[in-house]
Parts: sequence; structure tokens; C-alpha cells
Amino acid sequence: MPHFRSLGVNVPVVLCANKSDQSNKSTTGQIVEDEMLPVMAEFKEIDSCIRTSAREHHNVNEVFFLCQKAVTDPIAPLFDSKDSSLKPACISALQRIFYLCDRDQDGYLSDKEVHDFQIKCFGKPLSDPDLANIKSSIQRYSSNSVTDRGITQSGFILLNKLFAEKGRHETIWLILRTYHYTDSLSLQPSFLNPKFDVPANSSAELSPAGYRFFVDLFLLHDKDNDGGLSPSELDALFAPTPGLPTQWLENDFPSCTVRNDAGYVTLQGWLAQWSMTTFTSHKTTLAYLAYLGFETSALSSTSITTTTALTTTKPRKRPSLTSKNRRRLTSPVSRTVLQAYILGAPNSGKRSLLSTFLSRPTSDHPPHNHEQQPQVAVNTVELPGGKQVTLILSSLSISNESVPTSQKLDGVDILLYTYDSSDPHSFSHLTALRSKYPHLHTIPSLFVATKADRDRVRQDVVVIGSGGNDGHGDSGGDGSGDREGERGLQPEEYTEQMGLRKPVH
Repeated sequence: MPHFRSLGVNVPVVLCANKSDQSNKSTTGQIVEDEMLPVMAEFKEIDSCIRTSAREHHNVNEVFFLCQKAVTDPIAPLFDSKDSSLKPACISALQRIFYLCDRDQDGYLSDKEVHDFQIKCFGKPLSDPDLANIKSSIQRYSSNSVTDRGITQSGFILLNKLFAEKGRHETIWLILRTYHYTDSLSLQPSFLNPKFDVPANSSAELSPAGYRFFVDLFLLHDKDNDGGLSPSELDALFAPTPGLPTQWLENDFPSCTVRNDAGYVTLQGWLAQWSMTTFTSHKTTLAYLAYLGFETSALSSTSITTTTALTTTKPRKRPSLTSKNRRRLTSPVSRTVLQAYILGAPNSGKRSLLSTFLSRPTSDHPPHNHEQQPQVAVNTVELPGGKQVTLILSSLSISNESVPTSQKLDGVDILLYTYDSSDPHSFSHLTALRSKYPHLHTIPSLFVATKADRDRVRQDVVVIGSGGNDGHGDSGGDGSGDREGERGLQPEEYTEQMGLRKPVH
């Protein structure tokens, strides 16, 4: 064994005591205690030990079975024989499996949930006497791990520890592989990231099955039925995952979506958040559907792929431009998730617009400088005709020239330009912006005059090359061209000339 170690060989070892018929020691137990256990204690890579006799045909087939099992169902990743305990990675995987099996999330596996687990993993029902024996085995080591309500999580972990101690680690592996774990006790990459192609000019959205899953998940974890998920309820919900998605943390969830008076995300905000995640990063949604158990079938080992929770939209058709630069839609919008960017000078009311969109006071914002970084808000809105859609509002600062390129704007449905109606210089930022970045003219646009509660003032506007400009004849993409045709225009006049709707106050 030291020689194998010096060679860097890291494979399971089966220790076989041959010619057991010639041994003078009378009992196998004595052989195991005196010879095998000390060697196994010194060399942890030894998976199992066995006595054989070819002459007497004793345990010959069993040797090959142990060799096969040592490769296909290794004990080393699961169990630490020195400490006689399951390894942390194994415990973590079993905790997630317990979470998925505990369908009512009461912290116990009821008899029905145990039966469903048995059928899913082993393909056959569990008899009542067998279930009673399992419970008694657990209670023998931990009396409080089994109650009238069922088996606790610690009891479930203990049961698998007993499997490992009794050499039944193939049972643990069967459970783990049923729930898509690899030999390294990580979830299979193909399970977390299944093939799901989104065609060009299309987007991903939640299907009815996906919406239903997230609705059920919300209702299941809203234990106090207050219509919101508190931090502790969110922690319990995301227990089988790596935590909140990175995108959510970057967007300051849950402040980026709809919350109740206590500051907890509501069902409306919860669904809007997942709609936005699916729209911007469908792979993230697919991974979390896998973590949270969407694919799990309660009564069989058959799995429903997570891709059924998503759907793709028809390719978007960019509407054509009229001679007055008016953007007209050639067909009704069939998508249920729309995206808008908010552009405006610093202090032009972008934050207030986001707060109003989320039905919150305008002062309800963290105290850091929002003008220096993008902000996002997502909510559901009702279109004319009663159709409900999810709208993603992203606020972009123009002070740090963070205007997206035309390629990045391909997925945007509308641009909202905000200006402070009480600041005479606010609107000129927008006209200069549109002159500097001609590709902005190719996006449907709406101007919003903010701070209407203050006295409105005349805007000091200068438009470069304004005469009939259709967005493609701007003088120089950087706004440094000839100032021919320069004249002052008020917002209403400017939008009329551009073929746009008058500013909304």
C-alpha cells in the first residue's frame, strides 16, 4: 500500500484474504478484528475486506461483486470511516433531497412522502412492516428523529449513515443518482443547464407550467399567509440552491420589484422577478428550476425536463420608420415580457419614476449614488385590451456615457427619456444625446416630463441639424458637425418634429 501511494495511485482497494480454508483461526470475526480492521484503519483507500477460498468456492463471486461496487459505488466520497460519519458534501446532497421530498415543507417526511420517495428511487412500494422497521432503526439511535408527523431531516441523514456503516452504500448512490448527482456529488451539468435554444430576435419566457411552479412555491413558503416572503421564508425557499441568483443581488432584490408594506416581496413581485430573470438570463432560471425541484416527479423515477417550464417567443419584427421618424408597430406585441430603458440627465427624476412604477414613495431608495450605476425595476402592467405583461425598467446614467450600443438595444422595446420640467437645461441633455447617438432614433421613444408638481419653465433647447431629421442624417455621430439649422425648440415642438408623442407630464 505505501508503494501504491508513492506512485500516486488513487483508486479503491479491495483486501482479499485468500485460502481461508487453510487458516487455523476458527472464526471470520477474529480474522477481521485481528488482521483486516487494523489495515483498513491505516489505509483509508481500502474500500472493503473479504475472506475467500477457491478450493471451497467460498466468496469467490462476492470478491468480483465487491470490486465492481468499489468502482461504481465508491464509499470514499460518502463516508469518513475514521470519524464514522457522512462527509459534508454527502450530507448537503441528502439535505436537498429531503427538501424536495418534503412536499408540504413541514420539516417531516410523512408516510406518504416516504412511500413516494421509495417508488421514485427504487421503483417499488414500501410495505408497512418495512416502513416500521426503518423508523425503529432510526429511533434506536435517535429517539426524537421520528415523531407522529414523520421522519425528521436528521433522521433521514441518520438512516443513510446506517446504510454506509452496513456496507450498503450502493443504496445511497442510487438515491443520489436518482436526483442527478455525479460521482463528485455535484449536480449533473446537463441537468442544471439543459439544451434550450433561443432563436435570434426571440426571447425566453415562463410557460404556464413555469408560472404555476413559482406560484405554488411562493404559496408553500408563505407560512404566515401575509402575502409576502420574509427574509426567513426566502432563506427556507432557497435552501436547496446556492442562494439568491447573482443577478438578483446586483439588482438589490427585493427592492427592485413589488413589495408589501413590510418590505417583503409579494406574489406579483415574485413572478415579475422570475419573468425578468428568464428574459435576461434563461440559463439562470433553468438552473434554479433544477435546484428547486421542478423536474421531480412525485410518484416515479420519470423526470419532467426543466425546459418545459420555459417557452420562446416569435422573432420580433422591427417596425419600419415613416418619413417623420414615427415608429409604427406592424403587428400586435405577442410577448409577455417587455423591456424599457430610461435615459435622462442627473436629477431628471429617473429614480422617482422607478419608485412610482413600483408603487412606492419616491424616497424609498438606498442612500448610495444611483446616478452612477444602472437601476432596474420590474412589475406587471396592463395593456389596452386587458393583456397583462411584465415590464422591465432599466435606468441608465448619461453622465458616464453608459448608453448601450445599437446591438445591445436590439432587445429593447421602448426608450423613456426623462427631463426635469422645472430645470431649463434638462431637456437639452436629451436632444444632445440623440444627436450624439443616432441609433437611439431607431427605437420607439416616449418623453416624460418629471417634477410636474413644480413650476414649469421654458426649456433652453438647441437642436443640431433639426430640419426634418429622420435619425439617419444627424451631423456626425458625436454631435460635433455643422450647426446649420440650429434653432430652439420646446419639448412639444421637438417631439412633433420627430414624429413622436408629446411628452407625458
